[in-house]
Amino acid sequence: MNLSISGHHLDVTPSLREYVTQKLDRIRRHFDKVIDVKVFLSVDKLVQKAEVNIHVPGKEIHVESTAEDMYAAIDALADKLDRQVMKYKEKQADHGHDAIKQHAPS
Repeated sequence: MNLSISGHHLDVTPSLREYVTQKLDRIRRHFDKVIDVKVFLSVDKLVQKAEVNIHVPGKEIHVESTAEDMYAAIDALADKLDRQVMKYKEKQADHGHDAIKQHAPS
């Protein structure tokens, strides 16, 4: 998995980088076919924003979150991303099973 973390109007400190990596490990445990992850952290006045683009086979998942604290924004981002990845994984697991049931002779 390729991981890219960048910041706009803020320095990505080693502790912030470690925190993002730790939160993204949860996604990797649920779904191991993640190809590329791009995290973008930004500050605009008092709003801290975290965005992520994850490239998985056949799809690009984009999630963003804002909060007054960057760590809170990253926590919310990880929760949203976890839900999106689980939804994608369930769709991949269900793909094709309904077609077999519909075309099976009665």
